[in-house]
Amino acid sequence: MGGHAHRFGEHRDRLFAIAYRMLGRAGDAEDVVQDAWLRWSAVNPAEVADPEAYLVRVVTRLAIDRLRSARARREEYVGPWLPEPIATTPDIAENVALTDTVSTAMLLLLESLSPLERAVFVLREAFGYSYGEIAEMVGRSEASVRQTARRAREHVERRRVRYDTDRTTWAEVTKRFLAAAAGGDLAGLMAVLAPEVTLISDGGGKAPAPRKPIVGVDSVARALVTFAGRAPADPRAEIVELNGGPGIVVYSGTTPVAAITLHLAGGAVHTIHLISNPDKLTRLRPAG
Repeated sequence: MGGHAHRFGEHRDRLFAIAYRMLGRAGDAEDVVQDAWLRWSAVNPAEVADPEAYLVRVVTRLAIDRLRSARARREEYVGPWLPEPIATTPDIAENVALTDTVSTAMLLLLESLSPLERAVFVLREAFGYSYGEIAEMVGRSEASVRQTARRAREHVERRRVRYDTDRTTWAEVTKRFLAAAAGGDLAGLMAVLAPEVTLISDGGGKAPAPRKPIVGVDSVARALVTFAGRAPADPRAEIVELNGGPGIVVYSGTTPVAAITLHLAGGAVHTIHLISNPDKLTRLRPAG
């Protein structure tokens, strides 16, 4: 079993990264990785020529099955659905593909793909697997995978917004945003928001949150000031790395109560994702 665990451990981070990008939920991704471990522990490693390919194939197919069953559950979700935020490290920014595909904006966009399209897109665009390798992983012909990849790329390119990626500006705007929001500074907030800014809040019916996106600088700024005015007991906010860039986590003591990711265009905040559903915040703990 020791050899089993060691070989699995060598690939575990990649397996989780693939599953998370496919599912948008860290908890679901962990469940898929655990199921992959159970399957791996039942095989003879000596009979597996390429452990990585075998494990990625298992995780991919498990994630596709989960995506298909999640569609029905998603229709019953209260209010907007946003991906579960996860803590990342600054060095992920060195890999543009990995950073792009882990952002909450991209994960939300990937929700509009079919499960198979999403799997192919993630494996190809984020992790660079060849069409032949992906064909083995998803159980389709290479020609079919090429068509699926092209269709998924075209779909994403048509719908995506090109957000700023300059980390210095991103970090500075995030600091100004937090200071203005925490201080109830309406003018300060409006100074960092784009005129057409959109606020999308995910409370999942378990925390107070608007059930429709809010659009426009004035409406969004006022909504944020209202949100900040409902400070929890023992409030504290930290700027941390979330989904490949600077983000904000609000705590009540040591319990995370909100996570905010900002998406900039032209140096101003174009889109705000605010997650207050407690089920999606359990993995965000304060530093130390």
